[in-house]
Amino acid sequence: MVRGRIDPPARYHEAPLPPDERLAEPETRYEVIDGERVYVVPANEPHGTAHFGLDYILRAHVAAGYIGASDMLTRTSPTKDMAPDASVYPEARDPVTGGRQLEELAFEVASTQSLKEAAARARDFTNRGVRRVFCLEVAKQRVFEWDSQLGDWRMLSLGASITDPCLIRPLSVRALLDAAEQDDEVARALLAKKNRVLATALRAHEKRGEKRGEKRGQKKGLDAGKRLGIDEGKRLGLIEAIETAAALLSVEVDEEKRTAIAQKTAGELNDLLAALWQQRRWP
Repeated sequence: MVRGRIDPPARYHEAPLPPDERLAEPETRYEVIDGERVYVVPANEPHGTAHFGLDYILRAHVAAGYIGASDMLTRTSPTKDMAPDASVYPEARDPVTGGRQLEELAFEVASTQSLKEAAARARDFTNRGVRRVFCLEVAKQRVFEWDSQLGDWRMLSLGASITDPCLIRPLSVRALLDAAEQDDEVARALLAKKNRVLATALRAHEKRGEKRGEKRGQKKGLDAGKRLGIDEGKRLGLIEAIETAAALLSVEVDEEKRTAIAQKTAGELNDLLAALWQQRRWP
């Protein structure tokens, strides 16, 4: 770590400094902590991979009206200018400064950094006005949220989720650490955003179901095979879409539910699918 003294601007600020008013030199590996220029060491593999996964899952979960960023400097005081590993801030520009607004969520990845060091940064961010600060402790596979009232970290259960207006859906705590679960969580977030590619894929499932149903009706030699086959195909396609949606939303479909689904008409299945997406649970 390399340090060098930096004097803050001489002018007096009655209000908090804009978050994008720089004390550190942008696009370098330096932050400014307590007026000292501090070199930020590049990451080793554990920190680097955890940071990469955090960016991946967080980007998918950012709600409309917000923007995510990595390693973006924030001016927390006249003598401090530092960057969380990831952050989420409003898309709208500050009506007074015309610059960006302060982030609402900040994430720190602690690998070689101690929780005590991360706590000092969390305190600075929350004192500046950042609503929530989280820390991923890579070595021990733990996730914490800063509790300003306690003045300390509060450990989150791996089975819990982070719910916030900045996020399109609850963000799995376990997935912040587990690369194997990140793809599923990203897919669920994209479905919640009604991603066009995924919506097209689901419609394709329904069409394939219709074709299979038509063939099944013809094989049974039904007089109205084509008509009944298409109806049955719609049912099969909707059943497949319901099972796919349930899996992506982590909604369990047991044998009793499958039996009930199999007895429903295409119209009833369509209503069930719509309710499942809207309520994000079994209706």
